[in-house]
Amino acid sequence: MTDLTALTIAEARDKLKAKAFTATELADAYLKAIDEANGAINAYVSVTHDKARSMAKASDERLAKGEAGALEGIPLGVKDLFATKGDHTQACSHILDGFKPDYESTVTANLWADGAVMLGKLNMDEFAMGSSNETSYYGPVVSPWRAEGSEEKLVPGGSSGGSAAAVAARLCAGATATDTGGSIRQPAAFTGTVGIKPTYGRVSRWGTIAFASSLDQAGPIARDVRDSAILLKSMASVDLKDTTSVDLPVPDYEAALGKSVKGMKIGIPREYRIDGMPAEIEKLWAQGVQWLKDAGAEVVDISLPHTEQALAVYYIVAPAEASSNLARYDGVRYGLRVPGKDIVEMYENTRAEGFGKEVKRRIMIGTYVLSAGYYDAYYVKAQKIRTLIKKDFEDVFAAGVDAILTPATPSAAFKLGDKELAADPVKMYLNDIFTVTVNMAGLPGISVPAGLSENGLPLGLQLIGRPFEEEALFQAAHVIEQAAGQFAPKRWW
Repeated sequence: MTDLTALTIAEARDKLKAKAFTATELADAYLKAIDEANGAINAYVSVTHDKARSMAKASDERLAKGEAGALEGIPLGVKDLFATKGDHTQACSHILDGFKPDYESTVTANLWADGAVMLGKLNMDEFAMGSSNETSYYGPVVSPWRAEGSEEKLVPGGSSGGSAAAVAARLCAGATATDTGGSIRQPAAFTGTVGIKPTYGRVSRWGTIAFASSLDQAGPIARDVRDSAILLKSMASVDLKDTTSVDLPVPDYEAALGKSVKGMKIGIPREYRIDGMPAEIEKLWAQGVQWLKDAGAEVVDISLPHTEQALAVYYIVAPAEASSNLARYDGVRYGLRVPGKDIVEMYENTRAEGFGKEVKRRIMIGTYVLSAGYYDAYYVKAQKIRTLIKKDFEDVFAAGVDAILTPATPSAAFKLGDKELAADPVKMYLNDIFTVTVNMAGLPGISVPAGLSENGLPLGLQLIGRPFEEEALFQAAHVIEQAAGQFAPKRWW
């Protein structure tokens, strides 16, 4: 028997139905891999051994009766932002110490209804605020990738660093993740995995701890395009508990794979050619263009004129929404409580001790831009420019463009504890330069591995699509994946 953890979701699904092995054997193989590797990689903050075995046993019973769901017996990791009933749900923050909800998020409920098995909760940047998974209260995630000839630890990207690292290291078959400004696509690019941020409203946000409510969207990180299509089909649904979720039928995304891209029009935005972009990113982008041309797609130059303002606008809108959303964490009803002489001091002490440095920074920025004297100057102006960013995309799609191809990140993964980035938050924020516009406009975006850097680290390309046309992204991403091949890290852990 092959190593069970080497199988993709599609392969495991077919073999489980063919009774090549049981769901219990598959869950045990992953639990063993996690127990052996997690000390080195720190992808999981909680491993649910008993729950995984009991869910796998139930899957075996359904498989025996021929009642298998779409994800029957498939072991998944869950980002610590999704509420899972009775289990660790803390957004990797000290302020939510000990919190175990008595309800299930819609996304995870959908996955369990389709027969998936929960392995545990995955590490992440605190409250999803970060691009390197170094702001987690539970310590940083270490990427399973290393540069050739180096033993230096690298970041897996963020905020869904635990999800990306666990998928790349084969510590789960796939993982849930969230994306507010690039938190699915950037870690996917850094770890050689596939991550899709669906259209805003395609996946319910109910039961997912909020960072910036108008930008947050859940999606999967998986080993290949097919697996990400399978996962998104199960995650997506309309939900009466989330008024921003959209009542549209969920297509069979997997069916889009292998369809020809002949006649598809792919836009290349000139504004994404930023100063100082590494030559290897430029070369990768040109290679992606060529692959799509070779497959029959038409490639056209386009302009997205307000791209230059996107990062500044994002770092006004997102912190403003965060300062509002995070006001509820005060030590009164759940999580951490640090006593004080009165309730005000208790609030102050709890929030001072409970929130990490990056979360405090963003709350303060957000509170500042929403304050009486600055609301119009910053927040209102940012929302106006956000509308213009959205219109840029609408104009391009109205002109017949089906998808837009860009780099996913401005570089390969950087080293853990990079002092230069730690000292200058703006440099860290620049990691999101290619991804934030997609969230501002509520569009779908996918990151697909497209090559390796000079020192052997994965690099990703991003495809941006029309609203609710994720199928076109899977179709084009599959073409890139077939041309580029797949990449896995050399095992060192």
